[in-house]
Amino acid sequence: MAITASDVKQLREMTGAGMMACKNALKESDGDMEKAVDFLRQKGLAAAQKKQSRVAAEGTVATFVEGNLGVVVEVNCETDFVSKGDDFQNFAKAVASHIVANKPANVATLLEQKFNATDRTVSEAATELTLKCGEKIDLRRFELVQLADTGVIGNYNHGGRIGVLVEVNASDASDAVVELSKDLAMHIAAADPKFLAASDIDEDFKKREAAIYKAQLEEQGKPADMIEKIIMGKLNKLASEVCLLNQKFVKDPDTTVEKLMKSVGSNITITKFVKLNLGEGIEKKEDNLADEVAKMTGNQ
Repeated sequence: MAITASDVKQLREMTGAGMMACKNALKESDGDMEKAVDFLRQKGLAAAQKKQSRVAAEGTVATFVEGNLGVVVEVNCETDFVSKGDDFQNFAKAVASHIVANKPANVATLLEQKFNATDRTVSEAATELTLKCGEKIDLRRFELVQLADTGVIGNYNHGGRIGVLVEVNASDASDAVVELSKDLAMHIAAADPKFLAASDIDEDFKKREAAIYKAQLEEQGKPADMIEKIIMGKLNKLASEVCLLNQKFVKDPDTTVEKLMKSVGSNITITKFVKLNLGEGIEKKEDNLADEVAKMTGNQ
């Protein structure tokens, strides 16, 4: 019996097993979907499905730079304990290396690629790790940075919790430029700029900030005729707070990032920077021990 792509997709959705595992299961079961599910369960591959509904908010942010390409990738698991294990850390590093080598357009494409020249896809490798460590493994997101010209990609990783890459364009990759790129990446991790320059601040961002300022000032009881003037003053200072080039350098508050760059070389520019915070935007499950005990004892 011919096995169609839709059959494989259906079995994968039913079990959470990898594409190749589903295809093999259907072949072994002559296309019978129920028998294929049983086959995967016997192999232990369908067990990963039970873990897909769990919240994976722990994990690591891995960074990797090779030549003119760099990547920052977030790989999630469920507990801090698993995230510190060698299996998980090695997987995250291997995924980062794979992304730089294969340049997938997005996570969906990444998951279907063959993993580091093996017969397994990245998705299947993640499923295998899920089964091995007993927790949901999720490749959540990644950002690629590619130098368009000469220069350096600055790389800073804060214990797997924050990952930063910054594209520093320069006429060469001297020791001074390399050191600058590291300092810039560290600064971005600490100062959390939202834009590169003042001209990049969009009107929607300004409106949101103005609304926050207004609410704060009204709460403080400021006179209505003063509020608009104060808001304008705050908006004029916004660039120094949220724009990388205008921010005060974290290692020397007496200078700005832009002045720091000019002190190293007049032709140095930044084209792009990316920053990923581990678990950002994921709603973590809060466990209540008293409630759990009550459920177990039938008192709730």
